[in-house]
Amino acid sequence: MAADARTVLVTGVSRDLGRRFARRIAAQPGVRRVIGVDVVPPRGDIGDVSFVRADIRNPVIAKVIAREDVDTVVHMSVIATPGSTGGRGPMKELNVIGTMQLLAACQKAPSVRRLVVKSTTTVYGASSRDPAMFTEDMEPRRPPRSGYAKDVAEIEGYVRGMARRRPDVRVTMLRCANVIGPHVQSPITSYFRLPVVPVVLGHDARLQFLHESDLMAVLHHAVDAEVPGTFNVAGDGLLTLSQAVRRLRRPMVPMPGFAVGGVGSVLRSARAADFSPEQLAFLTYGRGVDTTRMRDELGFSPSYSTAEALADFGAGLSPTGGRGARVVDELAGRLPAPAPTPALHGSDLDG
Repeated sequence: MAADARTVLVTGVSRDLGRRFARRIAAQPGVRRVIGVDVVPPRGDIGDVSFVRADIRNPVIAKVIAREDVDTVVHMSVIATPGSTGGRGPMKELNVIGTMQLLAACQKAPSVRRLVVKSTTTVYGASSRDPAMFTEDMEPRRPPRSGYAKDVAEIEGYVRGMARRRPDVRVTMLRCANVIGPHVQSPITSYFRLPVVPVVLGHDARLQFLHESDLMAVLHHAVDAEVPGTFNVAGDGLLTLSQAVRRLRRPMVPMPGFAVGGVGSVLRSARAADFSPEQLAFLTYGRGVDTTRMRDELGFSPSYSTAEALADFGAGLSPTGGRGARVVDELAGRLPAPAPTPALHGSDLDG
């Protein structure tokens, strides 16, 4: 093993994507050791990864980094749904307080030279005022006031602050589009797995996806390339929501926005899908991001386009209809009647 071989710490290894990435990077030449950190052990095989049971919200993470002489940190422990953490309060603590503690530990550790943070395009929000494509220098037109999007905005601010205080550390932030694939469990994949898909009447959201294998590849690339900066990461092309649902061979039920939210509350209570306010906004307006910087500066090109990533996810789904449609219709019938709303304008219909 070379004298300059890396010691990599990966957070969030109890979840499938974190575990898989830790195993992948551990198998690469030039890596001496990989330490996987989380509050609970991974469910699957972690191969040569050394698991350390630790809560990144606790200052003990600094001792782990110092003891193991970690030089590369890959932060994947940002949670998108409160259900997996026991509620919105613990979710925010893990996302924001956990990241603050991790960054403080990195800042103090002289051994740390590289930091890769998996962020998300959710930071741009979703509204009727959005540009056709967000570049990395743009801000959301409606700054998030709560939820996952607000967590991510705060996290990114702390990451930028750490980069200013430790200019010797190469900090790479990857704003990934919705990750999708046969093994991914997330709000968007749970939504697409519904037997009948409720959509917002009068809107057809623009969607971009990143295949799960391309997420593994871009994280690995970011560790190796050591290119600092913030990068949008997504597969080529866009799809509208209606195109995506048709390609997945699922029936759609158009509803007013309030009704989709009502059905979403029922599904969330049943743990069938997660419909946060930001998820509903995304399914109404969608989002597009420019990936020029990803290709030209980071030097990464995804293997799957947006359409190909969706097709690979959908290959394992069975067509639905009939009984599922009746179930959604029954749920919609239990909702209160909508309040009068103004007529839609052309810009609203563009989604």
